[in-house]
Amino acid sequence: MRAAIHQAAGTVTVGDVPDPTLVEPTDAVVRVVRACVCGSDLWAYRGVIDRPAGSRMGHEFIGVVEEVGPAVTTVRPGDFVVAPFQWSDNTCPACRDGIQVRCDNGGTFGAPGTDGGQGEAVRVPQADGTLVAVPGGLAGIDDAILPALLALTDVAGTGLHGAVLAGVEKGSTVAVIGDGAVGLCAVLGARQLLGAERVILMSRHADRTAVGRAFGATDVVAERGEEGIAAVRELTGGRGAQHVVEAVGTPESWDMAIGMARAGGRVGAVGVPHTAPQLSLFPPFRQHLTIGMGVAPVRRYLPDLVERVLAGTFDPGPVFDLTVPLESVADAYAAMDQRRSIKTMLAS
Repeated sequence: MRAAIHQAAGTVTVGDVPDPTLVEPTDAVVRVVRACVCGSDLWAYRGVIDRPAGSRMGHEFIGVVEEVGPAVTTVRPGDFVVAPFQWSDNTCPACRDGIQVRCDNGGTFGAPGTDGGQGEAVRVPQADGTLVAVPGGLAGIDDAILPALLALTDVAGTGLHGAVLAGVEKGSTVAVIGDGAVGLCAVLGARQLLGAERVILMSRHADRTAVGRAFGATDVVAERGEEGIAAVRELTGGRGAQHVVEAVGTPESWDMAIGMARAGGRVGAVGVPHTAPQLSLFPPFRQHLTIGMGVAPVRRYLPDLVERVLAGTFDPGPVFDLTVPLESVADAYAAMDQRRSIKTMLAS
C-alpha cells in the first residue's frame, strides 16, 4: 500500500509499505477514507525535532474497518470509524480517569515504528477502546461532514480540552493564544459547547481570523508580546482575561498567557512545548493563577462530539482549507509550513 514517509527535514514522500495486518487479538485494520497533516507533524518537517528517516507519518484519520481480531467486540468490518490520535484500551485506571493519552496500553499513531494515519490503511491496536463507530456507516452520511469528523480525531477535541482546562463556563471571557486549527477549535468549543460570552482571539492572519470570527470570536488582537498583553488587558478593563487557552507551546506564547491572565485566573495549555519553554514560577504564583496542561485526551470527548456533528450542531470542518490527494502529501506539508493552509486534508 501507499503511505507518507519522513525522509529528512523538509522532505516527506509517498512510497510503498507493507499492508497492515492483525498482530494482536485486540487489533483492527482500518482503510483510511480521509487523513490530514497536523501542526505537530511540522516540527520534524522543520527540523525542530529529530525523526528517523523512513518512519511513517500522521496521526489523524477516519476510515472503514476492514478486519478485526478475535477479541474485538465493539466494531466490526464495514463500520465507519473515527480514531483519536492515540490508541487506548479505555479500561485502565488512567482511562477511567478520562486521561486516555496516559493509557497503560496506549500509544500514538505515526510514532516511529508504528503505522501512520497518512496512508491507505492503518493497524489500530486496542480497537475496542480506541475506535468510535459513526452510526449509519459511511453510506449513511453526507460527504460534506467528513471534514468535521476528521477534525474530531485531534484538533476539535484538543481545542475544547484547552478551554476545559482553562475553566471556561457559561458567561466567561476567554483569551485564545494561537490561530492554528487547535486555537480556532478552542474558540469554537468555548463559545458553542461551554457557553463563553466573549472570546478574544490572538490572530494576525486574515484567513484564520475569518474562521475564528465564524467560530464565535468576539474580538481579535493582532499584536504579540507585551503589546498583545496590553491589548487584552485594555479589552478587559485593565484586569486581564479570567480564562486563557495557550494553544502554541512556545516560550513567547507562555509569556503572553501568564501576562494576560487576570489575578485568580486559569490557563489551559494544550500547545505541545517542543521548544521547551522554561516557566518562571513567581509570576503565576503572584497572580494566584491555576494552570492546567497536558496532551488532550480526545477519546474522552469523541462520543459526544460525533453525535453533535451528526446532528449538525457542531462543525469544526472549516479549519480545513485545502484538500490534496495522498500522493501529493509533499504539497500538503509545504502549504502548511508556509502558512498557505490552516490545515490540509488528504483524500484517498
